[in-house]
Amino acid sequence: MKPAKSVVEIWLWGGPSQIETFDPKPNAPHDYNGGLKAIPTNVPGMEIHEWWPELAKCADLYSLIRSMTHTQFGHESAAYLMQTGRLPGGGEVCPAIGTVIAEEKRKTYKGDLPPYVILTRAKGRFSEVGFLGPDAAPLVTGGKPNAPHFTVDGIVPPEGISPERAQQRFNLLSKLDLWKPNKSGVNAATAAAFDTAGVEARRIAEGDAAKVFDLALEPKELRDRYGRNEIGQSLLAARRLVEYGVPYIAVNISGWDSHKRHFETMKRRSNETDSAVANFLMDLKAKGLLDSTIVWMSGEFGRTPKVGWEAPWNGGRNHYARCFSALLAGGGFKGGCVVGESDETASKPIHRPVSPQDFLGSIYERCGIDPEGPLPNKKGKKMTVLPPPSAEGRLKEIYA
Repeated sequence: MKPAKSVVEIWLWGGPSQIETFDPKPNAPHDYNGGLKAIPTNVPGMEIHEWWPELAKCADLYSLIRSMTHTQFGHESAAYLMQTGRLPGGGEVCPAIGTVIAEEKRKTYKGDLPPYVILTRAKGRFSEVGFLGPDAAPLVTGGKPNAPHFTVDGIVPPEGISPERAQQRFNLLSKLDLWKPNKSGVNAATAAAFDTAGVEARRIAEGDAAKVFDLALEPKELRDRYGRNEIGQSLLAARRLVEYGVPYIAVNISGWDSHKRHFETMKRRSNETDSAVANFLMDLKAKGLLDSTIVWMSGEFGRTPKVGWEAPWNGGRNHYARCFSALLAGGGFKGGCVVGESDETASKPIHRPVSPQDFLGSIYERCGIDPEGPLPNKKGKKMTVLPPPSAEGRLKEIYA
């Protein structure tokens, strides 16, 4: 099996409920499932929550892990663990999986865009680059992907600005550069870095790479299927970045921290995300890109199995890390499988618990990176990419 060329991470920031996504419990008491049901998928015997009907139609393209588990109940520490496979502390801030894969793939990547792109806001709560420093930082696009033309802040000139006017602005910027007389001494390194960033941004803006973000080049019908919202159009942009060859792309979907009025929040976010992710997977498949692209979707943890109906929660779910779900697709992973099992209320794994380091390690292996090999860095730190696997090990049962 050839290593995956690209990875797309769909980060559900805040922690979605395992019950209202991929581990529904229709036979549990009302205090756990809120009276909601499961629906069948196109894979016999595999069910997901009723709020995800589009993903139910293409379950053969992805596998579910229903026994994700760890010990961190705070956003910061849980996100760090789910992104690095390490517990916080120890005197080092380690880089996240996106940064590590981008640094490894940088050796062979030939594109003008950075090897790690985040749509559209930084995930926050932890340092993506850790001790690798700003040279390894991802491009965080900003911008509004649902606009007629998705412009990337700082790279693509705003709509309506002609190349000639953009050139005039660059000329004016050069005239106003007060650092020019003092590009030596203590300011030399800062000035050089500033100039390099400007040259790089201009090169990208004036080259073919900028066209990757122009969603107006896509058929209207396809944009409609993805969903005319930030989630849908961000995933459409992610597919274009995969086609371009960017090694690691993250789509940050916030709004899952549903302490209060959980069901209203989950239904709204699920409706948009369901259509977008389903169409993204089917689009990758149709274009022959799914076999070489890993797609993973998860948050930092799940939600408490029992609903808090009393004030101030009014039907809320709080942070819960003992048992939650994740999705894996493409890039050397089988579709239509379920890994692990939780108990009758999705409170704990009762079969095949999966740790963050085993989950991430499986992605690294499918990318051709040894999770127990040396962590790439210029600091001379002797560290492995991940800690050793747990007793249960990597997800080899769903390796294609």
